[in-house]
Amino acid sequence: MKTRTVVLALAALLVAVAVCVAADDVNMGTWKLDEAKSKIAAGSGKNDTVVYAADGDNVKVTVDGVDAKGNPTHSEWVGKYDGKDYPVTGDADADMRSYRRVNDRTLRITQKKDGKVISTIRIVVAADGKSRTVTNTATDANGKKTTSTSVYDKQ
Repeated sequence: MKTRTVVLALAALLVAVAVCVAADDVNMGTWKLDEAKSKIAAGSGKNDTVVYAADGDNVKVTVDGVDAKGNPTHSEWVGKYDGKDYPVTGDADADMRSYRRVNDRTLRITQKKDGKVISTIRIVVAADGKSRTVTNTATDANGKKTTSTSVYDKQ
């Protein structure tokens, strides 16, 4: 009986810690693209809505937008901010993403396709937590470097 109580208490503690960590993460929530404030490179797609949510002790990132031709896109990534590669589904350009926390308001993302880095992304959440700026430096299919800056508002 004591063992069962200890195990249940430990499980409850782990869930509470995961919830607290997620609550402290300024990235959590739904973010909508503010096109007027954004500078998206010609020939690039755009992510209209990005949702960060706790998924156990992981983070789940769901992205909806359109590709360069205007076709709808939807991708999902589940992992940790530990700099390790985790699979991404639904993204025609990338099959792996790694997130690394730089500080409380900044994330660095590396996207890969077939083991090759295709883009690096820096996300900075404003001090008031109401907006974030995403700077994406990528290499297009022709080997040309492009940079897009997208501004999102928290919903």
